[in-house]
Amino acid sequence: MLIGEVARRSGVSTRMLRHYDSLGLVRPTGRTVGGYREYSAGDIRRIFHVESLRLLGLSLRQIGRALEDPAFAPSDLVGDLIRRTEDRLKREQELLDRLRAVDASALSGWQDVLRIVELLHGLNSPSAARRQQTVLAPAEDVPVPAEVLAGAVLTETDPNVAGALRWALARAGGDGVASLAPGLSSVDVEVRRRAVSAIAGMPGDEASAALESALGDVDPGVRGQAALALGARGVLAAVPVLVGMVVDGVNDVEAGEVLGTLSLDQGRAEEIMAALTGELAAHREDTKVRIRLTQALAEMPPDLARDVLRELGGDEDEAVALVASALAGVLEEGL
Repeated sequence: MLIGEVARRSGVSTRMLRHYDSLGLVRPTGRTVGGYREYSAGDIRRIFHVESLRLLGLSLRQIGRALEDPAFAPSDLVGDLIRRTEDRLKREQELLDRLRAVDASALSGWQDVLRIVELLHGLNSPSAARRQQTVLAPAEDVPVPAEVLAGAVLTETDPNVAGALRWALARAGGDGVASLAPGLSSVDVEVRRRAVSAIAGMPGDEASAALESALGDVDPGVRGQAALALGARGVLAAVPVLVGMVVDGVNDVEAGEVLGTLSLDQGRAEEIMAALTGELAAHREDTKVRIRLTQALAEMPPDLARDVLRELGGDEDEAVALVASALAGVLEEGL
């Protein structure tokens, strides 16, 4: 079959077929008496192989290596292409979200548009130092929209840049909590952690409500961050998670301190004491858990904690008894 007929039937232009020939991808196996390229059935099958791999996103060089490599495994290629495509789509979705946020901003002219685009380039830079500089020193007279900052907060992996972004978002005004809230329902646990960390630094009832919604998260890091922030705000709903952190040994010292702060309210103190002593009774066979709970009791108001610690001083578990007796002595010395 001559090149013109192959082009008509395959949909591949004669120019591209000649290019394939020059690269060695598809060389016609025959020539006519007049010297024209003549393609066999096998040549045409190879053309379709090349076109199929191009549709998958491979370069012509990659296609050549794949077709000539006897160890070539299509499943490995497809898996790699899936991963690369997912990464590209994720980056493009992030950019699309930021562009929509910019579109909703009040831009007065092309100069503002160009400055915002410059900001976006800075926030998307592979250099952490450049991203941080973009946040801390934005283009003159062009504030970064809260929605753009929130989107960057949820994707930032560098801790220094993330801190700068949270600082800038807190100063930006606007509805930062609402912009971050979708991150709390992300399937990516790292995104949820970034969202709750950023919201924890924001004041107001809306932030508290968002943090309360994170108390039921399946990830202990997410719900722990939310509980510590809510406890510092005086929200009693955080108590079960804080007590659970003491039991599990996850930031138990910080959790105990926050429980102590919450217990300064007499109405809350008795409920917190009941939660801690209840866990003591439920973990009679676990020395480490009971020691952590005993230490948390020492953060409670002395008039409530002293008698419980004295009683634990006679506990059958010698380690628990020693810790309780020492802590009771400290409380008595403070009187």
